[in-house]
Amino acid sequence: MRKISRRKRYNYLNKKEFWRTWLFSNLKINVVWLFCICLILSLLLAIKNIPAVANQSILSDSNQEIQQLSNSSELLQQGKNYYQAGQYTEAARVWENALKFYQSQKEIISQVQVLNYLALAYKDLGKNPQAQTAIAESINIIKSLKIPDTKSSLLLAQALNTQGTLQILQGQTDTAIDTWKQAAVTYERSGDKTGKLISQINQAQGLQTLGQYRRAKTLLEELVTELQNQPDSLLKAQGLRSLGIALQTVGDLKQSKTILDKSWEISKQFNSPTDVSAVLFSIGNVARDLQQYDVAWTYYQQAVNLSPQLQAKLEAQLNQLSLLVKLQNWESAQTIIPEIETNLTQLPPSRPAIYAKINFAESLMDLKPAGEGRKAVLDTNAVKISHLLATAIQQAKEIKDPRAEVYSLNQLGKLYQQNNQLADAATLTQQALTIAQEINAIDLVARAAGQVGAIAKERGDSNSAIPAYEIAFNNLQSLRSDLVAINRDVQFNFKESVEPIYRDYVSLLLQKDNQSNLKQALQVMEALQLAELDNFFRDACLDNSNPVVLEKIDLHAAVIYPIILSDRLEVILSVPNQSLRHYSTQLPKQQIETILKQLYSSLSPGYSSKERLRLSQEIYNWLIAPAQATLQKSSIKTLVFIPDSLLRNLPMAVLYDGKQYLIENYSVVLSPGLQLFPQGLQRQKLSVLAAGLTEARQGFNPLPGVTEEIKEVTTEVNSQVLLDQKFSRDSLKAAIANKSFPIVHLATHGQFSSNPEETFLLTWGDRISIQDFDLLFKNRSQTNIEPIELLVMSACQTAVGDNRATLGLAGFALRSGAKSTLASLWSVSDESTSSLMKEFYHQLSNPKLNKAEALQQAQIKIMANPLYKHPYFWSSFVLVGNWL
Repeated sequence: MRKISRRKRYNYLNKKEFWRTWLFSNLKINVVWLFCICLILSLLLAIKNIPAVANQSILSDSNQEIQQLSNSSELLQQGKNYYQAGQYTEAARVWENALKFYQSQKEIISQVQVLNYLALAYKDLGKNPQAQTAIAESINIIKSLKIPDTKSSLLLAQALNTQGTLQILQGQTDTAIDTWKQAAVTYERSGDKTGKLISQINQAQGLQTLGQYRRAKTLLEELVTELQNQPDSLLKAQGLRSLGIALQTVGDLKQSKTILDKSWEISKQFNSPTDVSAVLFSIGNVARDLQQYDVAWTYYQQAVNLSPQLQAKLEAQLNQLSLLVKLQNWESAQTIIPEIETNLTQLPPSRPAIYAKINFAESLMDLKPAGEGRKAVLDTNAVKISHLLATAIQQAKEIKDPRAEVYSLNQLGKLYQQNNQLADAATLTQQALTIAQEINAIDLVARAAGQVGAIAKERGDSNSAIPAYEIAFNNLQSLRSDLVAINRDVQFNFKESVEPIYRDYVSLLLQKDNQSNLKQALQVMEALQLAELDNFFRDACLDNSNPVVLEKIDLHAAVIYPIILSDRLEVILSVPNQSLRHYSTQLPKQQIETILKQLYSSLSPGYSSKERLRLSQEIYNWLIAPAQATLQKSSIKTLVFIPDSLLRNLPMAVLYDGKQYLIENYSVVLSPGLQLFPQGLQRQKLSVLAAGLTEARQGFNPLPGVTEEIKEVTTEVNSQVLLDQKFSRDSLKAAIANKSFPIVHLATHGQFSSNPEETFLLTWGDRISIQDFDLLFKNRSQTNIEPIELLVMSACQTAVGDNRATLGLAGFALRSGAKSTLASLWSVSDESTSSLMKEFYHQLSNPKLNKAEALQQAQIKIMANPLYKHPYFWSSFVLVGNWL
């Protein structure tokens, strides 16, 4: 593509995809809360004696406005018109004039009302201090009234709702939730059920931000029941729509669809085209999340046909276009472009109009038709994009919308970066970062700083790139809980879009070999590990505030951090009482991953042993060989791997030095990160709760060897057994709750996947999910019963083709609260599993051996048997967590 002048071109993420790729906090605030805020405004203006009027000229003088509007309440309505059109600066200006008028007339209630409005406008303009001042003044005025009435109580509830929104934007989430609770109580006393609903939806959003996903979902489900019991009305339809959007946001797509269908039904009943088209648009978004693309298209088209509002019609058309681009249906995409262009020209300057232009531009940039006319189409689109983006920047400045300006500048910088105009890209993105910092927009700061770092890195300026990446990293950490409690498709986009910032930052840090950089690189990678687990759980529930010091755990253990970067494999080695060191292998990521997949495949018994050993030795040379002398000199006995990417799916015990497997010289353990290291328990008399299935159930094959396995296990230690019909979710829960078992042994089919819905353990009549596991062990953790020291899952496997499947294994381990987890990465023959388990428990009964050493000795014993010497039989079992 030819170079285009800076004045004409910039890039922005498609609005639908924008919500789904980077700043999920915006999705939660702007999709759900913006709807709630509009509903709040509707309720505010529903107070009697406030008639609606037509828009006044944007350029009218403020004194003229006051003189021309005989009814002072028309100032409120005019501001509302500007606000709903996305013209926040104009709305604030009108309401500021209204406030002066009401203050001069000493109209107390009207002052409160306009202060509530102003707080919302200031918030959308990024003027949080002014917003906080306005809402605090509003609340103080109401509380100073000697005899509050229903009208003032409603205004107080509305002010509290807005105050909660401002508090959560400042990171005061607990305070915000308390404020929304006060708002809900005040609404209830005033008889306003819809206002109460809004406050409770906000509480659910706050709980998500705290990482309390299940509490948030429970609250939303309670609201569904409560709202459905109310008589049908348009406000009920709008409330249901808001709930449906909230449920979509937390990933409950089926329930979201059910609620939105009910909203659709009521909206049709009251013959409201605006509400019908809005809910059809939302149902289309849910269908898109469910990958039902034809269904999504149909709903979008119905929204286009029914909507009386040009902006809403255009948003549906833009989602249609982005859907066609996603499906690479270039011909159909070209047919709807002219109408979108026509509709765009009719929109007055506003934030929604700016976002629509940016949305359209992004779709055009992704439109890459094939065939002879490809170049002509691309050139034509380049001109359109240039005009769209230049106009969007100009309008963002014109309406004085700093957030829109930041998005515009940042994406323009991205375009120049893609077009290799790096100097211009750096200038524009730095401008975006400066404005984002000025308005204290953490999400935008993270985005812009990451791009500043990427551009500087591309220019070879690591001295500028590292500080920029540090800013991005720190702000992403602040956004941690906002980035996770979202539906799973969004999380994978998070991985694709945000993870490169972590890795690029680490890549630069490791180019300079000093302890400070090595420590920071470890901190960043540990944070990335934690972020992936957050994504897996949809819940920022894991605490990394107490990272452990290796020297205080085990003087004979070394930690190995392999890090797969785009151009190389880095390894950081941590040995007790020594400085960190690192070494690297210069291979592109794709080649590294190919070799890792080949080794995984070679562990099948039918694969060539020679080729398996060759691959195993190659990876040994990457990870272990450069550190071997240090490990021997330091008398290291245990290697703790914190594996990255595809390395998580490999059993490190099979690495081969040319003569022996790694397990023959070291005990081996995996960890999701030392920041999640569970403190060890004192060794006590062993007892085990053993449960399993021997018969075929729910389409899974029988496991006849489980009978012998459990028999072997229970002969070694005291035990309670739940076998076949006796093994259910409820019986397991009761057994865990009633007695302190240091060990829980589950010999049943199971699967680990990167998707929690596909991660489970099989019982006689049902399945135990990740969420069930959490509940099963919850009561135990809340009582004085000792936590489980060891959880064993002996017949599980990782999902085929899932490169992140061992997140499911880590998920079970962490959700159970077990200090250690022993599990199989693939399903192994019953006989060899039974033999290995018997030997493991026998070794574990030796107080001189820790858990990792017990597993090591058991694996060595099994491989000595000619029948089971192949790694397929013994290497599948991995220990995760505390090895002591």
